[in-house]
Amino acid sequence: MAQHQTHFELFELPVSFDLDLQDLSQRYRDLQGAVHPDKFANASERERLLSVEKAAAVNDAYQILKSPQKRARYILELQSVSFDDEKDVALDPAFLMEQIEFREALGELNQHNDPLSVLNNIMADIKNRITAIVEDLRVGLASESLDEEQKSQLKQLVHKMQFLNKLQQEAEYQEENLLNAI
Repeated sequence: MAQHQTHFELFELPVSFDLDLQDLSQRYRDLQGAVHPDKFANASERERLLSVEKAAAVNDAYQILKSPQKRARYILELQSVSFDDEKDVALDPAFLMEQIEFREALGELNQHNDPLSVLNNIMADIKNRITAIVEDLRVGLASESLDEEQKSQLKQLVHKMQFLNKLQQEAEYQEENLLNAI
């Protein structure tokens, strides 16, 4: 397992946004089985350390490839697109307004007669938006070569998806609280 190996190479997969997640999971289990530290319990200290490092690298690569948002970001990074999470915050104003409205709606759930129903509608809307972005990423990343404008647009989609994933987590947290209150 060379250091310069990409996550796709590690799993012997082509660089592609479209992945068969069951195949990826099987490849992950096979790789983890081959490098897991338990298999090296009687090996030298160096071999045990290398095993731990390899297992961590396999786990990290798997976590990135199984997530559409992280996978898209990784593919763009392979194409020399840089991400700076502290500075890359310039999203379009309409999208940012939607995020504010979503957060306000989540904050006002308890003011409704049927907060679970309202929350289910919000969660469905978020899911639909994520699905649309995944499809846009699938189409955009299928291109053989991307120009700078396309890379910039795809980078924006990755950032939007990151916002929506966080919003989805917040909605799931709200749902858990509402269900526990029943």
